[in-house]
Amino acid sequence: MMRVPVVQHSSRRRRVLLRRGVWAGGEVLVTAGLVLLLLVVHQLWWTNRQARAGAERKVEALEREWGAPEGERGVPEGDGAPEGAGAPRSGATPEQAEESGRQPAARRATSAAPDWSQAYAILSTPRLDLRVPVAEGTSKRNVLDKGYVGHYSGTQQPGQAGNFALAGHRNTHGEPFRYVNRLGKGDEVLVETEDAVYTYAVDRTLAQTSARDTGVIQPVPRSTVRPGHGYNDPGYYLTLTTCTPEYTSRYRLVVWGKLLSMRPRS
Repeated sequence: MMRVPVVQHSSRRRRVLLRRGVWAGGEVLVTAGLVLLLLVVHQLWWTNRQARAGAERKVEALEREWGAPEGERGVPEGDGAPEGAGAPRSGATPEQAEESGRQPAARRATSAAPDWSQAYAILSTPRLDLRVPVAEGTSKRNVLDKGYVGHYSGTQQPGQAGNFALAGHRNTHGEPFRYVNRLGKGDEVLVETEDAVYTYAVDRTLAQTSARDTGVIQPVPRSTVRPGHGYNDPGYYLTLTTCTPEYTSRYRLVVWGKLLSMRPRS
């Protein structure tokens, strides 16, 4: 006698539900992957494109502003709310304060803290083919995410005795300091303001230090985490800081320079 197989309907339903669950899970993973890919594209490509274009326009605007006759100059386009403009110079020694006070009137005006947290100078490095605006403050929203380089409020201004300290993104949002690690001893870094051009020469590099190492931006810059790196004597310093390793913000890379010359803008 032939036996007829009996199909368990409950088992069939379980297999159908399992297949549906696997299919739905696969769709969710694919969708999540696409969303993640779009986020990566946005961060690595779109933010760079937007920030670089905006930074280039700001450089051109500053050059037009500085090139206009004195009576035709207006207030540059605003880049955000004020952030620490005119803050006192933290840690300045009496000798540095006295030296600043002895500067000629024209130079004091050039080196004065800007009135707005907006672009007021241009940083350029021939070695890296970089030309980017410098704005007051290190706010991500108002300064760094626009592709600008930000001036640490409370540090000195270009050409002043002490430390003119700057921060910039290494990745995304224009990444102006992407290749700052390639700067070597003697490479020139120029800082242009409305009245003068300051030329600094790269002197030393600190490849990695803590994000909380505030010693590197003091008037006499010296790492508090790695005391063997930095300076002992007052001078005219430039400090460039950015995140390291790339695509992380765990540590900071620091490049130091010394002022070589200052000349009026022609």
